[in-house]
Amino acid sequence: MKIIIIENELYLAQSIASKLGENGFETEIYSSIKEAMQSNGDVYLLSTNLPGQNCSPLITQFKDKIVILMVSYINNDTVGEPLKLGAKDYIVKPFMIEELMRKIEHYQEYQDLKKQTLLYQEYMENLLQEIKTDFDIEKLSTPLVIQTNYQRLVDKVVFEYAQTNSKLLTFIPLGNKEWKEKLTKCNSNTLLYITEIHTLKKTDREYLLETLKNYNFILCSTAELETEFKTITLNTDSKLYDQNEILTIDDYVKFIVNSFQYKFPDTELSKKLGISRKSLWEKRKKYGLFKKK
Repeated sequence: MKIIIIENELYLAQSIASKLGENGFETEIYSSIKEAMQSNGDVYLLSTNLPGQNCSPLITQFKDKIVILMVSYINNDTVGEPLKLGAKDYIVKPFMIEELMRKIEHYQEYQDLKKQTLLYQEYMENLLQEIKTDFDIEKLSTPLVIQTNYQRLVDKVVFEYAQTNSKLLTFIPLGNKEWKEKLTKCNSNTLLYITEIHTLKKTDREYLLETLKNYNFILCSTAELETEFKTITLNTDSKLYDQNEILTIDDYVKFIVNSFQYKFPDTELSKKLGISRKSLWEKRKKYGLFKKK
C-alpha cells in the first residue's frame, strides 16, 4: 500500500514516513498540492495547514481513495468542508502513529468490502439477467411467502426488491445445518431471504414459522406451504429444471427456444437443436413463442 504524505513541515513528514515505513507501508512526501495531484497512491495524508494552497482540488480528485486530514485544530475550513468534499476522516496533530494506522486499516477494510460487495452485486445481476418476470416490485410487501416452480425467479425478485428499497439482505438457506444460529443472530432491521424449507422436518418447520413472527422476511418455497403469513404464487414456463428431472423432447425444445431466442438467430438456434428452420418455425407456432419486436 502506497501512502502519499502532503505536509510542508519536512521534519514531521519524514517522521511520519519513517514510522509508516517500519510498519511495511510505502510512502512518498510532497509539500505541494499541485505536485501531489500527479501522484498515484492508495492513501493520502493531507495537512490542511499549507500556506497559500487550496486542498479542495486534491480531495475532489482523490475522493474515491482514502484521504485523511492532518489538522492542528478543528473548524469548518480544516475539517467540515473537506469532509463534505470527500475526505474520509481527520486526525489532530500531534498524534500517535498507532492511531493513524488504525484509521488507515479501518478505511482500507471498508474499501475492500465495498469492492467485494460491488463484485457480488454485478455477479448476481449477470447471473439473473436472463430470467424474465413481469412481477411489479412496487406491489411487494413483507413479510411474505412466495411459492414458485423456479427458485431463481424468486431470487431475482428478492434482490431487485432489496436494491430498490435499500434493504439489508441476509440469506438463510435452510439446507445449512447452522440456519438456527444464523437466524437468532439477525437483527430486526435486516430483511431475511429464506430458501430450502422443503429440507426441514416437521418440527423444525414449525419452529421456523413460529420464530419468523419476530422478523421481516421473504420465504421461498418450491412446494405448497400452509402458513398464517401472506402468500403469493410466482411461476414461470421457462424455468431451469433439476438435473435429475427427465424432460420430454417438446419440453426441452420449448425451454431452449424460450430462453435463447434473443441470443441466437433462428439459423443458429435450429442448428443447435438439430432441427430445420421450418421445424423451428412450426414449434414456435405450436408453443406461441414468437419473438417480440
